[in-house]
Parts: sequence; structure tokens; C-alpha cells
Amino acid sequence: MEVSLAEDARLSALKSEHASLENQIQEEMGRPLPDDSLVHTLKKKKLHIKDELASLQA
Repeated sequence: MEVSLAEDARLSALKSEHASLENQIQEEMGRPLPDDSLVHTLKKKKLHIKDELASLQA
């Protein structure tokens, strides 16, 4: 499957955002009293990005 430059840029941006969200989740979970609501929101965003990545790579 040939990937256009725009698709490649989108994939790269999504992968970067996915990694950033993972870092934010790990940082929050490392706090003495993590904000469960924030962690939940970040995980939902991360899952949405993962789903989008999977659909673009299919």
C-alpha cells in the first residue's frame, strides 16, 4: 500500500501525540495522588488515537 506524504505526516503526528499522552499518563500516575479523572481522560484520548492509527494503517 502506497502512503501519500499527507498520510505519512498524519501518521507521524498521531504517533507523536500517542507517545505524548503515554508520557502524560505515566507522569500523572507517578504522582503521590494521581488525578483519576485526568488519567481516564488521557487514556480515552490515547485509545482514540490508537484506533485512528489502526484504521489509517489498514
